[in-house]
Amino acid sequence: MRTYRELFAAPEFTPLFLTGTLQVAGTTVSGLALGTLVYAATGSPLLSALSMFGPNLAQVVGATVLLSAADRLPPRAAICGLALFFALGTALQAVPGLPLAAVFAVLLVLGATASLGGGVRSGLLNEILAREGYLLGRSVLNMSAGTTQICGYAVGGLLVTTLSPRGTLLTAAALHLAAAAVARFGLSRRPPRAAGRPSIAATWRDNARLWSSAPRRYVYLALWVPNGLIVGCESLFVPYAPRNAGLLLACASLGMLVGDTLTGRFVPPWWRERLGAPLRLLLAAPYLVFALHPALPLAAAAVTLASIGFAASLLLQERLMALTPEELSGHALGLHFSGMLTMQGVGATLAGAVAQHTSPATAMAVMAAASVAVTLALAPGLRPESRPKAPAGDGAQEA
Repeated sequence: MRTYRELFAAPEFTPLFLTGTLQVAGTTVSGLALGTLVYAATGSPLLSALSMFGPNLAQVVGATVLLSAADRLPPRAAICGLALFFALGTALQAVPGLPLAAVFAVLLVLGATASLGGGVRSGLLNEILAREGYLLGRSVLNMSAGTTQICGYAVGGLLVTTLSPRGTLLTAAALHLAAAAVARFGLSRRPPRAAGRPSIAATWRDNARLWSSAPRRYVYLALWVPNGLIVGCESLFVPYAPRNAGLLLACASLGMLVGDTLTGRFVPPWWRERLGAPLRLLLAAPYLVFALHPALPLAAAAVTLASIGFAASLLLQERLMALTPEELSGHALGLHFSGMLTMQGVGATLAGAVAQHTSPATAMAVMAAASVAVTLALAPGLRPESRPKAPAGDGAQEA
């Protein structure tokens, strides 16, 4: 599967695509609204960063408690139910006078629940497409997310100005409701991919099985840590440029869109391994310019260029799927998304803490330097020649 025509001709890909797009739109608009609301109320870069990306910290709870359900629940029911839950939680955050502690409590609950959604959707993508079509399908979903974020941050900034942050939150809740409707009426009913009941014990057992493979460990760490540190940079856009944060976030989404488009559609398979390491370095290196406190045009250019490097995640996901048995595909991808989002929350927390004692620009440069260091440290375990063949089972990859 190499063309977009073939991809959208696959049954059920279009409703899955629309469901994901609507949910990304809702999350994007609500995140900008909350970041603006919290920063206006507190003046704290740390709390503003946490309001936008802190819920990702709760992904670790979902990864250790809920992920066994990713392959053990009917996909349509799970996707529809989660979208409804997000609509309710987002609307609750718009209640006037809601204490800041309650706002963050809702965010943490939503973050923990989101860990399950990533696994369910990714596992369903593997069912809808042949495994060789995963990279193109994932890249299109990422491209949609990038485009939606560009539009979402631009429209979200306008909505915050015209409707107020709380009105924007209600708009985001409506988008989640629309996603639930598309999932209910656009996706077919499917049985769970794995037998058995979801449980904490099953989640821990499958996590241990996935983590027991040394090649998978390197892939997971490369997916999680450099990405999370750079999202920490993005979490400081509001305090760095309060009036132009939407522009910087849109530039980040634009760069991600360009990278995913080129990598998913136009890069031939024999180039992918060679591009992995350069893309991982590109993700962080341009942010080093923030040590000079650049003006807005240079900052926007650096953010756009760096975000092309997020395409490295596509190549690492493809490698992860080659290392993972079919019956664990949803759980493995759910663990990836949960770990990635958790590290994004950690990155936002670290970046906000450094910014509290220095400045947002200095904190971004520090986070970028840390990301480069981690990428270089992981490089030996991710060399192209070390890539193993796709496992027939799991035992051959254990270490």
